[in-house]
Amino acid sequence: MKNKLNHTSLSHNMISLCGMILAAIGFLAGATLIAIDVQSHFENPYTGIFTYMVIPVILAGGLFLILLGVVIEKKRRRNSSSGKEDNLPVINLNEKRQFISFVVVVVVTLLFIGISVVGGYRAYHFTESVEFCGKTCHNVMKPEYTAYQNSPHANAGCTKCHIGPGADFFVKSKVNGLYQVYSSLFNKYSRPIPAPVHNLRPAKETCYTCHWPAKFVGATEMTRTYFRADETNSPWTIQMLINVGCGGSSQGSAKGIHWHVAEDNTVEYIARDEKRMEIPWVRVTDAEGRQTIFQDENNPLTPEEIATSEIRTMDCIDCHNRPAHQFRSPERALNEALTHGLLNPDMPEIKLNGIAALMGEYETEEEALESIENLLAEAYPEGGAVVEEAIAAIQQIYSRNMFPEMKVSWKEYPDHIGHMITPGCFRCHNDDHRSEQGQVISRDCDSCHTIIAQGPGRSVTSINTGGLPFQHPEDIDEEWKESRCDECHEGLPVM
Repeated sequence: MKNKLNHTSLSHNMISLCGMILAAIGFLAGATLIAIDVQSHFENPYTGIFTYMVIPVILAGGLFLILLGVVIEKKRRRNSSSGKEDNLPVINLNEKRQFISFVVVVVVTLLFIGISVVGGYRAYHFTESVEFCGKTCHNVMKPEYTAYQNSPHANAGCTKCHIGPGADFFVKSKVNGLYQVYSSLFNKYSRPIPAPVHNLRPAKETCYTCHWPAKFVGATEMTRTYFRADETNSPWTIQMLINVGCGGSSQGSAKGIHWHVAEDNTVEYIARDEKRMEIPWVRVTDAEGRQTIFQDENNPLTPEEIATSEIRTMDCIDCHNRPAHQFRSPERALNEALTHGLLNPDMPEIKLNGIAALMGEYETEEEALESIENLLAEAYPEGGAVVEEAIAAIQQIYSRNMFPEMKVSWKEYPDHIGHMITPGCFRCHNDDHRSEQGQVISRDCDSCHTIIAQGPGRSVTSINTGGLPFQHPEDIDEEWKESRCDECHEGLPVM
């Protein structure tokens, strides 16, 4: 009896049996779900999490229990046996039972390896998918995911910018992701999520895969129509050429806005604040290696502050800081809706009422949408399809740009492109940054764009490609030359 017991498989114990059952369930469930994913792809991220994160843990746990049971059983037999026990089993493939067992083990092992390889490959792509990034931590990532879906980069996956190619940033992102999971599970995340992201991959390793400043673009045309918050929603259209320019040593000297990141130049700066809104110090190095330092003469940095501050080299993200997650102000969003016909500009004071509806203090999105509907229904008691369309359009603007649960709006995430609503270009181009030699970083409008047409109405017919001086829609004398646009507008219309 003792001899028969010693030759019984070490896996014949309760712990290993439980492990076999657990491993079998994990294996069969994982194989089935992976096959489904390969055929149709999971739309629900939680199904993917269960398939590629929970199931592997169940399978690994089952295999661990099998091994643990074998070790415990081996130790038990050694302690209870007085005879010498063989350390390794004797395999005789001439014996039919052992041969069948061997074939089964080989087939199952190969199948397991195959499923593991496919599963690992699918798991990698799943964790790199937009759905995983945007939908898994729904409450946290809802603002970013919503804005991303309505951005110019909606067809570029999150990891294209946040991780990029190569193993180093992939590993860093997964390690950082563990902390993000912890923050989400235990409600430790900030509201809103802090920006800018300091561990973002350098723009040269991500943006430059599609865009590169050495390419000479020249000027691009842009037309925008602004509507005043008066009774008739008076439109004012401005048409301009944006001097993108660039080039470099291989194509002649760099020109235009992209001069800032051309290969011939290096622009560095120091920001006083976390959001890089206040830039008092700028250093420019030209192709010959000559350096020019500009300081804000109204509030310069001390030598001690310069020595202890981070000096950042300017790249795409310093201006295009919201390339895929743009939160539009009520002013800009309503202008676009009126321009594209989502709102009827013939509705009296729709711009003013839209601003009032969007700017309310709301605790939740549900409360906001209900309040918007009530406010507009009260403002237009005649009702009708036009009013219903206006309510739906303004509710959509709110849902795309404001997220009270996460305390997110355009105010928390200022966009540095332009200068109408935030300081943007005027952070440096303000006539206050001077060098010791007397050079000034100019705020001249023609530095970045050339106005070719402007005036009342939703379109302009007279165009002057030679350039026009800026004309403010309302006569405010020379005041617009003495102050920044955002100091009056601040994301809201000026009456």
